[in-house]
This record gives sequence, C-alpha cells and structure tokens, in this order.
Amino acid sequence: MFALCDCNNFYASAERLFRPELNGKPVVVLSNNDGCVIARSEEAKTCGIKMGDPEFLVRDLIKKFDIHVFSSNYVLYGDISERVMHNLGRWFPRLDVYSIDEAFGWLGGVGDLESYTPKIRSSVIRNTGIPVSIGVAPTKTLAKLANKLSKKAGGVMVLNTDEKITAAVRDFPVHDLWGVGRQYYKKFEELNISTVGALREMPEMWFKQHMTVMGQRMWNELWGRPAIPFDAVREVKKGITVSRSFRNYIEHPDILAEALTLYASRLAEKLRAEKLRCLYLQVFLYTNKNREDHPQHFPSHTHKLLIASNSTTDLVSIAVRVSAMLFKYGVKYRKAGVIATGLVPEAELQLNVFTPHDHGKKDLVSGVLDKLNVAYGRGTLRMATEGFEKKWRLKHEYLSKGYTTRWADIIKVI
Repeated sequence: MFALCDCNNFYASAERLFRPELNGKPVVVLSNNDGCVIARSEEAKTCGIKMGDPEFLVRDLIKKFDIHVFSSNYVLYGDISERVMHNLGRWFPRLDVYSIDEAFGWLGGVGDLESYTPKIRSSVIRNTGIPVSIGVAPTKTLAKLANKLSKKAGGVMVLNTDEKITAAVRDFPVHDLWGVGRQYYKKFEELNISTVGALREMPEMWFKQHMTVMGQRMWNELWGRPAIPFDAVREVKKGITVSRSFRNYIEHPDILAEALTLYASRLAEKLRAEKLRCLYLQVFLYTNKNREDHPQHFPSHTHKLLIASNSTTDLVSIAVRVSAMLFKYGVKYRKAGVIATGLVPEAELQLNVFTPHDHGKKDLVSGVLDKLNVAYGRGTLRMATEGFEKKWRLKHEYLSKGYTTRWADIIKVI
C-alpha cells in the first residue's frame, strides 16, 4: 500500500507556525518580487483569493478582509519541509520525497492501516506544527486521489477495499486526477467524461490508443494494480536554471554583473548539491516586453566549457564576461538568468589533453565555500563581484524572519 502525505497550504502554514495569532485568519503568500498569490489559507480562499492572482488585482480584497500577506521565504519553507520529512521517515520503511510539501510512503506489511495512519498524522502535527493530510491506497494514483478526499474527511482517507475505491472514484472530478493535464482534459470533455469513475470504465485499449503507454499505466493504477513503482528512477536533469526579475530596471553593466555573479554562484551551488558538472553555460537578458515605450532586447549566449565544471569561480567568471558582451547601453533590463546544460556526473570528469587542469584545487575551494556558508549562513563567503548594496534584488516587502535558519531571528522567551 502507498501513502501520500501532503502538507496543507504549506507556505501559509509555515508562516503561521511562528505567528500563532494568525490561526483562523486569512493568510496569503506571494511569489518572487511579490508578484502573485502562490499559497492561501482556507480563510483566504473564502475571501475570494485565487491561486495566481496578481497582487495588485486583489489589493482591495486584501484590505477589505484584513488578509495577512507574506513574501515567499523559501529558506524557511525548506527547513520546515526537512523537519516534516524527517518525522514522516520514522513511520515508513521507505519514503520518497516528491516535492517540498509532499512525500510517498511505503506501507507494505502494516496490518491495521485505519488505526496506523491517523497516528502518523498526529505525530507529524505534534512534532512540527504543520497540518498534514494522508491518503492511502494500493497505487500511487489512487493514493493521490485519496489524499485530496482526505482534506474534507478529517485529514485521513484509507482506500483498502474495492468497495471504498469504487465509491471514491465514482464522482471524483477527472480534472483533479494525477496525470491529467489540459490536453487530456479537453479530450475527456469531448467524450463527456467528467468523473474518474466514468474514465475508469473505458477499455484499456482506448487508454493505450489515446494516451500512449502513460494512459495504459493510469488505467492499471485506477484499477488498483501498481504500475508506477515506488522507487521509479527519476529522470536525469537536462538543465538547471537560476533566473530572477529585478526590483528595478538595470541600465549599467556593473550592476548587471553583480546580479549575474549571484545567479552563477547559486547555479554552482545547485550543481554541487546534485553532484553534477556542466559543459555549457547559457546567459540571457530580458527587457520588459509589456513596456512598448522601452527599447526591447532579449540577447542570449551559450558558452562551451573545455572541461565540465561546477566551480563557483569558473561559472561566475564566464557569466560576468558574457553579460558584459550582451549588455547594450540605453536598454532597461528587467530580468536575467543562467542555464547550465550538458550535465555530467561530478565523478565522471573528462579531461582535455590541451587544457591544463588544477587537479581538484577548485573543487577543494568550492567545498570550503559550501561548508562555511552552511555553518554561518548563505552569503557569508561570496564573490566580491556580487556587490553589497544590491538595489536590484527581489522585492520582499512582507518577508518573514528566518526563525529556524538565522541566529538573530530565533524566537526569544523572556
């Protein structure tokens, strides 16, 4: 049996964790640059706030209902997520973290699921303060479906018999089913298929013909036959991107170099965390396409490295040089980014006979850099070209404190 554990309204719940006076009050979390709504508490949903709503369009609703607004604080959310997953790991012999707020757990060998599952939920809530919902079923697809139903059934839903599964899928909206995207949903609409119960009754051959092998897998999963193994190998990443919009327009190459230094540094950190190196580094700049009164410029350049690297110094050096080459005076840049492609495993380094190699010195420096920044906080040791004022940084007017990640922000009890 599979269990899907999902944190309810995770970002909003994480913000409330250290602001208990907000329990029962509407809370929303905004995206980077405080652009649009990416998380809502249940109370905010009843106020009419929708996912993806631009902040400026719901500003009147926010004032009218006294909704509490937060900028996204991903460092805090990442730390809280680790605590939740650590707690879940105590209850499952195997745990597959699916996203920052979701994880699949394997429950093979557990007898009384209906009494065991609520204990998991109570333990996680007690130990972390984050509300979770758990759906249990014979397949991953049905576990996702059970999880959605559990949110209106006390937080736990166990589908361990054919009768329960049939009742659960009968009226479940097909557009909410895991694996059904916009194209499939349009196809189902044309056939007047609106529920998972109706979809499940279609013959297996229909799934195979209209939805390829993925559809056939879905059909088996809906009938309780596991077709997505627990330890399915994740697809190897083909690229890693770090990009941000600026708080203000950038019109000077030195300021742009500061931003690209930060992005390339973050990219190098991500590559090292994934134990990968890149052979190609792409740098791109964007102007604001919605401002027709501004000159438009969308340059991009891909640099090929002679030896694959994940060194901060290597990637920053390339990003700064390329940004200077792409920059055009008189243009107001709104966004920039770096993309690493041609990814190879860190341990499989292919040297070049015509290119000198430092025999691991840069790897050693990168390792020290990572250790110091983990121990004393991100950015403690950084490249000088990153600058200090950083007026271009993301807009974060409603950013909460780093309650669990910054010494100065730890809650004090007097």
